[in-house]
Amino acid sequence: MEQADRFDTRAVHAGWTPEQRTGAVMPPIYMTSTYVQDAPGRPRAGYEYSRTQNPTRFALQDALASLEGAACGFTFASGMAAIHTLLLTFQPGDRIVAGNDLYGGSHRLFHRIQARWGLRFEYRDLTRAENLRKLPPGTRLLYLETPSNPLLGIIDLRLAVDAARAAGAEVCVDNTFATPALQRPLELGADYVIHSTTKYIGGHSDVVGGALLLRDGARKDEVWFHQNAVGAVNSPFDAFLTLRGLRTLHLRMQRHSSSAQLLAEYLLAHPRVRRTYYPGLPDHPNHAVARAQMQGFGGMISFELESEAAARRFLEGLRIFALAESLGGVESLVELPAPMTHASLSAEQRAAIGIADGLVRLSVGIEDPADLRADLERGFARIGA
Repeated sequence: MEQADRFDTRAVHAGWTPEQRTGAVMPPIYMTSTYVQDAPGRPRAGYEYSRTQNPTRFALQDALASLEGAACGFTFASGMAAIHTLLLTFQPGDRIVAGNDLYGGSHRLFHRIQARWGLRFEYRDLTRAENLRKLPPGTRLLYLETPSNPLLGIIDLRLAVDAARAAGAEVCVDNTFATPALQRPLELGADYVIHSTTKYIGGHSDVVGGALLLRDGARKDEVWFHQNAVGAVNSPFDAFLTLRGLRTLHLRMQRHSSSAQLLAEYLLAHPRVRRTYYPGLPDHPNHAVARAQMQGFGGMISFELESEAAARRFLEGLRIFALAESLGGVESLVELPAPMTHASLSAEQRAAIGIADGLVRLSVGIEDPADLRADLERGFARIGA
């Protein structure tokens, strides 16, 4: 495929062309652990061992790189493995400034594991422009989620890139919530993009994976060395499932976004809801930024009820939204961040970020939006029962 092809076309075709021998339209699943060599140290086609090279994984990596506009890409056993591998390329003493509203697993990795080996982490509300300016000395990486998890915060990527450049730092953006269908941070100057491909890219809640995309190839060999050395790769079958999901990403994100917009507007007007978090709402504090850097607002909504008890009663009334962690599948999911995805944070940490005990997070699927609204109404009715 030509890079000039439009996004929707590349989503369907990128990463693979029908092979010469059989004409297979989709990549075969190369379920092999090793490859024959013609002589010692002379692999027949450049493949030695599947932790190091695998054609199915390479097809997925190339497809994701094409969609994000990256020079190269790497895929992993999970999103956390992708983040961990990137951080392995930094040195003890390096400072990383991160958004304070992060997925709980990312915060756990930073605070309880990577900090033990000398990386220094500072957390800021990076949705506020003043907190992006004057990064502290020694900052090597600005690590962002936008939209963030779970409060759907929006960070101005152009401003973030400018601030990082002024400090001599790089920028990594977790683009899991938006996906390249809605936002392409590398085109705005970011150096790295992270994905939990488990979510929207896989799209069917049947595979776990992660990805790291690089804007240029300057650190390609360094990332590849660490990925190979620690063995953080995804299996060929997982790569195949993820690539299959990727082919419909553009269509699914359109439906996720349109349905979420309708439900967010409904929640905004509901008397039981104290606050609704969705970047597509005009009252979102960074709505204008989201409009400028996104092609849609995504399928994630969070909203706050009066208490955790009210939130738990709300969950009891739901029939279509399934109570489960994760997100981004074709089916709609619901969770309470405080006792679920962000349980690794203390109550004090959650309160400082703004994650209330009554916060509810929705992953809006591709079901009929009228049915999803009716399901939310059943949940609200349960609160009053």
